[in-house]
Amino acid sequence: MIKKTGLLMGLLFLGNSFAASAAMSVVVNKKNTAEIDEKVVQRIFLGKEKKFSNGDIAVPINLATNNVGRGVFDEQILGRSSSQVSAYWSKLVFTGKGVPPKEVENEADVLAAVEADINAIGYIDSTSVTAAVKVVISK
Repeated sequence: MIKKTGLLMGLLFLGNSFAASAAMSVVVNKKNTAEIDEKVVQRIFLGKEKKFSNGDIAVPINLATNNVGRGVFDEQILGRSSSQVSAYWSKLVFTGKGVPPKEVENEADVLAAVEADINAIGYIDSTSVTAAVKVVISK
């Protein structure tokens, strides 16, 4: 019984390690001409920046909170844990100072939203990138 529990814990840890080390790509519509770096992405997804460098309104697309990619993005790109990001947005919403990014269920929905809207910006696992979007950051 103890061996099975240890094996199960090891597999869970290994699985979480793979999830945490997944490469994420921040993607925009192919026609988006804005200059976008990691700082700009952070500011957009934290509601501190509303527009791209070219003046177009930014439309951030978040994965749902139960999606593993969301946690990876929060850690790797935003530099915060998912609970910190959630608390941050709760405070902004409560004080009327912000509206969190639109949430979609999966990466296919992110791709569809980014393909359909020149102002959309989202993130997906790097292995899910297609020719229909432009990668601005890969980490």
